[in-house]
Amino acid sequence: MSTTTPTPTQHRRNGGDLVVESLAALGADTVFGLPGQHALGVFDALRRSALRYIGLRVENNAGFAADAYARATHKVAPLLVSTGPGALMTLAALQEAAAGSAAVLAIGSQVPLAGIGGGRHGYLHELTDQSASFRGVVKSVHTARTASQIPSAVAAAWESALSAPHGPVWLEIPQDVLLAEADVPPVAELAARPKELLPRPELIAAAADRLARARRPVILAGGGVVRAGAEAELLALAERLRAPVATTFGGKGAFPWEHPLSLQSWLEDRHTTAFLEDADTLLVVGSGLGELSSNYHTFRPRGRVVQIEADLGKLESNHAALGIHADARAALAALVKEVGERETGEAGRRTGDDEAPASKEAGPGAPGAGRAPSPEAGHKPSPGAGHAPSPEAAVSDLLARVRDRIDGQQLDLEQQLLASVREALPDGAASCWDMTILAYWAWSAFDPRGTNALHSAQGAGGLGYGFPAALGVAVADPARPVLAVSGDGGAMYSLAELATARQYDLPVTWLIVDDGGYGILREYMTDAFGAATATELTRPDFVALAESFGVPAVRTSPDRLRTDLAAALAAPGPSVVVLPARPRMFAPTHQGS
Repeated sequence: MSTTTPTPTQHRRNGGDLVVESLAALGADTVFGLPGQHALGVFDALRRSALRYIGLRVENNAGFAADAYARATHKVAPLLVSTGPGALMTLAALQEAAAGSAAVLAIGSQVPLAGIGGGRHGYLHELTDQSASFRGVVKSVHTARTASQIPSAVAAAWESALSAPHGPVWLEIPQDVLLAEADVPPVAELAARPKELLPRPELIAAAADRLARARRPVILAGGGVVRAGAEAELLALAERLRAPVATTFGGKGAFPWEHPLSLQSWLEDRHTTAFLEDADTLLVVGSGLGELSSNYHTFRPRGRVVQIEADLGKLESNHAALGIHADARAALAALVKEVGERETGEAGRRTGDDEAPASKEAGPGAPGAGRAPSPEAGHKPSPGAGHAPSPEAAVSDLLARVRDRIDGQQLDLEQQLLASVREALPDGAASCWDMTILAYWAWSAFDPRGTNALHSAQGAGGLGYGFPAALGVAVADPARPVLAVSGDGGAMYSLAELATARQYDLPVTWLIVDDGGYGILREYMTDAFGAATATELTRPDFVALAESFGVPAVRTSPDRLRTDLAAALAAPGPSVVVLPARPRMFAPTHQGS
């Protein structure tokens, strides 16, 4: 045996050790992943590390778990995978992480250094340019080609992932670099300084002026508010302005659902779209006003738009606005301060003129006063009143109109199912939703009853997110139950992770709504073509399958759902609840319904 080859009982520090030491030095305590031949150097190093390893069965699912862990903790989630097929299997998950601004640090191996450069050397898992596959998906791509480069490359990738807007990054390291002896001291200290994205003062001043002068200010809060942890600042600004607040599907939980100013999340309803259009100043925070947030691009603002967005590419990408390129929390905090100072100054001027300060419900200059919504927005002046209703009354009227529209569609089953889920899930417990009809209802109608408590794949829209994402959230906080919701089609993407849930005894209850196929596609095709094709699926016995993994399971009914789901959530460890049902989607309004 060569004297340079370690024996099984002998270890010489290598590139893999530098990877795990660097992650630990930056503050990581958990990593997700799935091993492969080229990545064995870093996986072997895990056993000499204090890092907790959570191994999933499919790389895409490992990516979804890391994504949700990052969302739940506001931290970086390291993801370790191998070369070629293993690396490429993460792309759908990394696309969702990019859309949802989740700070996933994906570290993949590469073929040996001699095989890098575009040649076809015939190495196992070889790609002509592996990193090119990631450049259009992640925030940044990094490479370490020597052992001494590894700590700095890990730190640079970490810094990129946590700089606003948060997002996934890709770092690759050749197999031989991970295995080669490292003549580098153990990593004891490593710094990564995510860049702050502060708003320019003159833009805050201009935005505050427009909002303070507005008669009908409205706020649309997106996922950027949740990712920035700016819920308190949003609430303070909305209450100061008395501005109604709608949240996008990605922004659910950014504003209290039952607050008198809450428009909730009915963004696929024309009444809500008209309300937003009627604002004389609409503040959009942490949203690019994309397809879902604009009711499929039917939104046409008639007033001025102020947009706060950390992703420069989304700023004014869909509508002209006073664009403020900044982190949502920093910008909202600055606006609260600026608007408050303007109100204080205005009150002082009134006092100096021997005038009594106007109440918020009196006088055209008061924030939120003098509202005159258009008939299209659906606002009704109070009988006998000479002025428009209060913001709170306008919100109540809007929500009543939405309820009337939904109630007129004979969708009692769907509303019963969603209410049962809400009643069974403890307040503050997180839920993770796959792309399925009940989830699309939840986007609009579900009260998360907590900040950062609802996660879904609505950003990229890929199937299979719900269950592995719930596993990631449970890893972040194993003391709380987590709910995953999937359809039978989406569940088929994630069945292997029942083994993961059992292995780590994670408190995740998986609700599988079995409607016999791809339910929403069935509806789309039937509506568009008169019949559905390729939507009907052969499924396993989900209860028996779960039990074969040692996971308790029960088949329920709409009437028993609340009771069965509550019992499963209260029990320790993983569980599965299967609901045979065919929920329908409410009628869209962007098509004139």
